[in-house]
Amino acid sequence: MRAVLVIDMQEGMADRIRAGRPTATPDAPDRIAALLAKARGRGMPVIHVLHDDPHPDSPFRLGLPGAEPMPCAVPQDGEAVLWKHGSSAFHGTGLDTHLKERGITELVIAGAVAAFCVTSTVRQASDLGYKVLLPQDALLGFDLPAHDGGLIDAGTVFRVTLSLLGADFATLTTVDALAA
Repeated sequence: MRAVLVIDMQEGMADRIRAGRPTATPDAPDRIAALLAKARGRGMPVIHVLHDDPHPDSPFRLGLPGAEPMPCAVPQDGEAVLWKHGSSAFHGTGLDTHLKERGITELVIAGAVAAFCVTSTVRQASDLGYKVLLPQDALLGFDLPAHDGGLIDAGTVFRVTLSLLGADFATLTTVDALAA
């Protein structure tokens, strides 16, 4: 059975976009909304994993406005909502047990941020034996400060991230291809 897993689509991400932070995928929120509409229309399980950062200065803290879901990914009644404190959606959330109890073996993973929490989740899902489908148009990808100074542009970070994940951990696809 297949489920859609949406990671960290929270107002703190929307704040980054509204502030003008470069993103490789400016239409990702719309594509995520389309993905969820199609999944819900087919009765596919949808699971939301949201970030609750324990750091006191983080906007991604449970109870703060930045932790609230973005309009494109508001959970509906009956959809699981899990809160994580680390990078992978599996770490400390009970996600693996939740999936196994429901017979879910395939995950369509969407959300934020491609090079961080999405990557951690995809790799762990693959290691746990799940088939992962990664709709590249339903992922947020931002620029990244380089380890040796300067900035790596969002497009390059996104391209490298998808190349790594597609090489061994996931099948790259699009929202429209999944709907077909």
